[in-house]
Order: sequence, then structure tokens, then C-alpha cells
Amino acid sequence: MSDENTRHYDLLIRGGIVIDGTRAARFAADVGIHDGRIVAIGDLGGASADRTLDATGKIVAPGFIDSHTHDDGAVLFNPDMICKVSQGVTTVVTGNCGISLAPLKSNGDRPMPLTLLASEGPGAAPSFERFGDYMAALRQAPASVNVAALIGHTSLRVTTMATLDRAANPAEIEAMQALVTEALEAGAIGLSTGTYYPPAAMAPMEEVIAVCRPLSGSGAVYVTHMRNEAEACVESLNETFEIGRALGVPVVISHHKLQREPNFGKSSVTLPLIRAAMDCQCVALDCYPYNASSTMLHTEADKLQGRVRIATSRPHPEQTGRDLADIAADWGVDREEAAKRLQPASAIYFSMDEADVQNILSFDQTMIGSDGLPIGEMPHPRLWGTFPRVLGHYSRDLGLFPLETAVWKMSGLTAKNFGLAGRGTIAVGNHADVVVFDAATVRDTATYDTPCVPADGIEAVVVNGTLTWWQGAHCGARQGQVIARTA
Repeated sequence: MSDENTRHYDLLIRGGIVIDGTRAARFAADVGIHDGRIVAIGDLGGASADRTLDATGKIVAPGFIDSHTHDDGAVLFNPDMICKVSQGVTTVVTGNCGISLAPLKSNGDRPMPLTLLASEGPGAAPSFERFGDYMAALRQAPASVNVAALIGHTSLRVTTMATLDRAANPAEIEAMQALVTEALEAGAIGLSTGTYYPPAAMAPMEEVIAVCRPLSGSGAVYVTHMRNEAEACVESLNETFEIGRALGVPVVISHHKLQREPNFGKSSVTLPLIRAAMDCQCVALDCYPYNASSTMLHTEADKLQGRVRIATSRPHPEQTGRDLADIAADWGVDREEAAKRLQPASAIYFSMDEADVQNILSFDQTMIGSDGLPIGEMPHPRLWGTFPRVLGHYSRDLGLFPLETAVWKMSGLTAKNFGLAGRGTIAVGNHADVVVFDAATVRDTATYDTPCVPADGIEAVVVNGTLTWWQGAHCGARQGQVIARTA
């Protein structure tokens, strides 16, 4: 009998079927955890433990890594993070789409979409002038999930530029570069851009490359909400690839999608283009499993096409959950005027083709990210339902890919692309981030009308060796760690 079989563990997960996050075939095994790490995998029938979880008939998988979040503030002012742990997520990547809580001046303006980070208003998280201060705050008051943080280009622009309707000048670029260097030294895993949004839309590719120069040779990644995800999506992809080549850094394409009906079906063009780029440079992508997006409420007519549902409105909270067209009709104004009156606001846009969503989800290198906005009472259901929806609806019910592939897209692939060492797979020596779920019953229950509802079938969630979610309830643990960049 081996030493592993007779030793005592902090936590022992018995009788489960392990899907290890590598796309390898599932296998029966017990998992022994000690001091926050996975220390044994196999037949541990003779072992004892402080706590034993019976996983008979259940899947034991790596904790899911949400590749695309806006949880920068939520991990500070809502540290239990029930919306994430309840669906098996143990790590969140923050600072996406160019917006991050650091660096931001404490008395500075917060143009949209920065307000999506819930850094203002009741219960709001503070902002941080240095990225290192943000990382220190995370360490001082840990959340229930691990945090891997990006620095946002839009936040850099807001911090260093007096006006945003132009390209940055050399002095402003130098100031942004210094802030990027500070962030990398503090452990930022990379930089994100959101040139789709007004505060960064006037930044040309040359500015982005210059600001991102400190990334080169650092091991950090360049992550982007591209300039255009509709008619000019191909041009935006090519710009993204060119930025990656100029810097010599890995590129992550955020929430790849094709918006608006004239572009439906274009995943048949964009995915081969991405595949070809992958043959020449380091490129990754993620998506969410819904055909509706959610972000700031735009006021331009071309961005208000199709059905638009209001998720939050500071001056008109009574309009939350209603369609913009109905609000405009009630007020006797056009959609653009109604959108202006609702500001600052966020919305859900029903603007994508389900066939494209499935094509992108099925693409073998696509990671899973929720892109959820943790603000208001009627958020997009992806905040609570993304990962169980992939496991249940798309993998089990529609059969888009095997469960092993689904788990890999949520764990091992994401850890590899973001350089999260010791995470993303069930392996001896790795951090003990683990989810136990029922493959037959796991499903999302969050809907557009009732979006803040935990999923079914998530039995247990372990974060750094500590049981954090158990049979439908949070256990009170806040053992998340800050995952700093490693070269």
C-alpha cells in the first residue's frame, strides 16, 4: 500500500470521475488535498482526512477560470462572489475591455464604460492610482475566488490625458508606459484595450503599440475588445494580429462575435482567419454562450439596431428590464433620445446569430469567458450561468463537443493562454482549485427575466484547498489568491 493511500489529508474527494482539464479521457480516482495543493490522485481508499467529500457518480474537474470578467470592483465589495463560485468558477481574469480600477485618479471623471466596474455609487469599490495598490487591496481582503488582473488602456488614457477625442501625444504615451511598467512589476498579467468604446476609439494602432511596449519580453499578454465586431470585424482582426506581431506578445481576442444581421454567418470567414494567424503567432480567443451581448447603453443609431433591453439606468431605475423601443414609445421620442435620457446606463443587445455562437464555441481553441457585469438587479444571465450553460446545454444537450473538451475550454486552455502556473488542471502539485458537478443535471437556471439564480448540478467548489461552495450554499470561505504574472 502506497504512502498516499495511508496518509492523512486536509480534504479528500472520494469516488469521483476525474476530468483533468487536459482533454484526456476521464478516469476514476480519489483526490487528496493538503496545504492548499493537490498532493495525491488515485485509489486512496486507506487514507483519512479532516473532511471527506463523497463524489460518487460525479465529475471532479479543475475549478473553472473565467477568462473575461469585469469583477474588478466586485471582488472587493462583494467578496463572496456567489455569482461565480456557484457555477464552479475559482479564478477570474479582471481588467478586460480596456477598463480597470487601477490606475484611476480618486477624484477623476469616470466616463462610460468605466462605470460598469461599479466603482461609483452605494457600496462601490474605491479606485486606485497605482496598480500595485489595487493588488495590495486584493491581498489584504481576499475574495472567494482567485484574481488575475489586467491593466486597462482606457483607464490609462483617462488617467493621463486631459481630452480623449484624439490620439495621445508623446508625453502622454510616456506617462502611460510608466504606469504599464509599474503594473507589470506589481504582477499584472497583461494589458487590455477597448478601442470599440468612446474613450479609446480615437487611439490609433500606433498609440496602442507604443503604450504596450513594456509588454514585450515580459511574458504578459495583450487582450483586446477589438475596434469593430460587425462590418469591419476582419479589419479589426488584422489590426489585432499586427499589434501582437509588433510587440512580440501573445494576443487574446475577447468575446469573439459577429454583431448585427448583415454580418450573420461571417464566423465562416473569421475563424479560418484566426486559425491562419495561430500558425504564425500566439493568438487565443474566448466567447460566451449566448446570442445577446451586454455593455454600456450606446446613443448612436447604428449601435441601437435590433432589440435592446435596459439592464441599469441611474436616472431611471424604473425602466430596468424594459425594451428601449417601448421606453421610447412611452416617452414619445426616438430610440437615440431615449438612450440619452437613460444615461448612465447599461443594456443587453440581442444582436448575434445562434449559428455563429455555436461555430465560435465549437472552434477547438475557444476559451470560455462570461463577460458578466456585476451591477444592478437585472444583469445579463451570463453573469450567473455561463459555465453550467456550456456544460449542460451546449456539451450535453446539443453535443457540440465532449465534456472533456468543455472542461478544457474552461480550465487548462485558459491557464495556458494566460500563463497561470499551477492552475487549470487536476495534477499533483497544482493549487487545489476543484469543482465537483453532476454531468447529468448541471445546467444554467439564470434567465433574462430572472438572471441572478445559481445553477443546478454544481455540488462542491474548492478554492486553494478550502471548501467554498457546498450543495447550494456558500461556506463562508474567502481563500482566493492574487495570481501575479510570472515571466
